[in-house]
Order: sequence, then C-alpha cells, then structure tokens
Amino acid sequence: MLTVDRLREEVSAGRVDTVLLAIVDMQGRLQGKRLSARYFLEEVLHHAAEGCNYLLAVDVDMNTVGGYTMSSWERGYGDFVMRPDLGTLRKVPWQEGTVMLLADLAWEDGSDVAASPRQILRGQTARLAERGLAAYVGTELEFVVYTDSYESAWSRAYRDLTPANQYNVDYSLLGGARVEPLLRRVRLGMEGAGMYVESAKGECNLGQHEIAFRYAEALTTCDNHAIYKNGAKEIAAQEGMSITFMAKPNHREGNSCHIHISLRGAGGEPVMAGDRPHGLSELGEHFIAGQLAALRELTLLYAPNINSYKRYVPGSFAPTAVKWGVDNRTCALRLVGHGPALRVENRVPGGDVNPYLAVSGLIAAGLYGIDNELPLEEAYAGNAYSAGAATVPASLRDALVLWEGSKIAREALGEQVVEHYANNARVELAAFDAAVTDWELFRGFERM
Repeated sequence: MLTVDRLREEVSAGRVDTVLLAIVDMQGRLQGKRLSARYFLEEVLHHAAEGCNYLLAVDVDMNTVGGYTMSSWERGYGDFVMRPDLGTLRKVPWQEGTVMLLADLAWEDGSDVAASPRQILRGQTARLAERGLAAYVGTELEFVVYTDSYESAWSRAYRDLTPANQYNVDYSLLGGARVEPLLRRVRLGMEGAGMYVESAKGECNLGQHEIAFRYAEALTTCDNHAIYKNGAKEIAAQEGMSITFMAKPNHREGNSCHIHISLRGAGGEPVMAGDRPHGLSELGEHFIAGQLAALRELTLLYAPNINSYKRYVPGSFAPTAVKWGVDNRTCALRLVGHGPALRVENRVPGGDVNPYLAVSGLIAAGLYGIDNELPLEEAYAGNAYSAGAATVPASLRDALVLWEGSKIAREALGEQVVEHYANNARVELAAFDAAVTDWELFRGFERM
C-alpha cells in the first residue's frame, strides 16, 4: 500500500508513470481510466475525475439498456464524479510502472450515487457502526484454469478447452504443482498489491483452484476481492492462459465464493461468541437467524446471473437447503471456528458474485435478525440436501420475484437500490430468453 507522499517519490524517481483509477460496476468488475502519474498528482488528486454514468446502467456486454432511472438516453448519459479513495492506493506489480486506487462515485452536487456497489456497502457498514458494530469478512473465490488463451477460447466458442489439470486435484500438492508457476505469480502479485495471502489449493473440477486471503474489515475485503479477481485474469492472460470465475462453467462442480463473516464491537472485541449452544452469543444467534430469514429474498445479491443458479445441485457441495449447521457443508450457512474465531460461512454465492452486494446482503440480513431479536432454530446435523427444507431459489426469475417483494431489502437498502438491481436482473432474463442456445440446436435442428 502507498501514501501520496510515497507515490510522489516513486514518480519523481521514474519508477511509476501510470495510475489506474477504478470504480466497481454492477457486475463487480473494475472500470476506469489509465492516468499519467503526473496528471493524477497535479489534477485528479485534488479535483477528482469523471466517467460516463452509463457504467452503472449497461449489461455485461456494455450495451445500453432501458429501465434505469439514473442513466438513460432521455437523461443524456452524463457524467458522475470518481472521487479517489486514497486509502486504497497500491502498487500493481504485474504491470510495469503502475499503481492503482479505487474511487467512490458521486453526482456533480456531491451526493452519493446510491446504486454504486461500494456506496451500498458503505451504507450497510454505517448501519452496523450506529449499533457499535463492525463486520469482518473473508471471501473464498474459486476459479478454473485453462491452458488456452482468452482469445483462443473466444474464437473456439469456449468449446473443447484444455483444463490445466486432467483430474480432480482437490488438496493435491502434485496437481497444484502443475499450475504453480501461474498460481505463484498471482500470489506474489497480490502480496505486492498489499494483500495478505494465506494459501492456494486444488479443487474438484478439472483445473479448478482457490487462493485464500486473510480476513479484513468488510470494505477492505471487497476491495481486495475485486482487485484480485481482475489481476488474476490479467496475469493469466500474460501467461497465455485463461481462468474463469463463472459460477458453472461446465457440468462438473461450479466455482463457489464462500463468504465468512463475523462481528466485532466498538473496541474490536468479537461479539458473536458466547456461552449459548455451539459457542454462540445471543447476538450471534440473532445474526444467524436473520441470515436464514432473509436468505431467499436476498439471493439476487448472492446469485446475480442466469448461470449462478446452475450450481445448486444436491450433492455438489453447493447448497440447496436454507438451513444452518455446525461445520456442515450441506447447509447454506455453516458455523465454523471457535471462541474469537467463531464466524458464519454463507455458501450460496458463486465465483461470479459482486462481493460488495453480497456482503451488503449479509449485513442487512444479520441486522434484521438482531433488531427483531429473531430466535435461532436448531442446528441441522444431517444431510441438508434431503431435509425437506425451504430451498435457495431455483432460477434468476424466481430470485427476482422474491427480491422485488422483499420488505427487508427495501427497508435496509432503499427503493432505488432494489429497483436498480431488479432492472439489471430483468435485462439479463430478457437477453437470455431471446437467445438461441446450443442446447436448442442440438435437440431440435434435425429431430424436431
């Protein structure tokens, strides 16, 4: 991590010439500008920068679409202000002479852009702070590595790609060694960008791996998550390889993004642990009860895409049942750790998740449980896939209906946020409904 004074020194010495100023869009991607370091220090540092407000009103292909009140042809697609967050300034070791930092979005009058993922999370952490609480979060992001370049994969319509491993390498040191040159570059790059890397391990799908990072305060973890995800793709591309974080890239196990969350008090003390069953405090019980109560309504924040819902298959380690359990990987919520390390893991999100939105949902749900003192049901001890419990929504369409009807979402996040992300889901559904898929062609081209 860098200070502005250190950046000035690096620029003066000729070691830094480029500053990346990035925002996070609805899909959790980094968008922004490459600035000359001199221009950043002389102008942007003091006066911010501007970007077209369509960045929060387009689909994944950057198509302009209707239905957004904040940005449209009728409103002229003007600018919003990109205010640098100097606390995020860091080196980008995998790009020569480059540093980067994130920006918060504001309108010209200084008011926040309510639909900005980073501002949504700031709003939820502020609600926690009002109660003397803070959230600490860790994200476990899985991905699949292919030896094909991104350009080659695109040209081949993503068919017959070669995974970096030919068999299940879950926990396999031998299998991990096959990809270690790439994984090591990613780990060292992220360390150089100010992150605390814990470990790397193989996973179940062919070529699937995970790099884990130390937990941190909620906003810091989400910032690191977005930068890491973008950086890992860039490093893979430099190696002539590709990686995907999409939730379900093929028929095998999908890419998850398990999110661990715990709460601390104003003095930094853990507050979820106590003398109640399973080592929980009363507040901890209410927090988990809120997660359960709001999970279905807020699934749109955890599973934002059509493909997200393909993960939810019984026996796949992706959850289907809205249950919680103690170290039980068949449940949507898994209680792990002991004492000060006690935390809840939400296993619903996939690798395609926007971390800011997902963590905002976890906080909103937990506060709903705390504020209403919801009782916690008994922990589920068996196979939750066969529990006969309520389930995670089966599709984006189902999740959208629940989201639009959610009083919890509207009260915690606001009408503007609910409508903005409902429209994003409607846009994705309309695009998918209009597409002619390979599945349809193979079933119908000759035989129908």
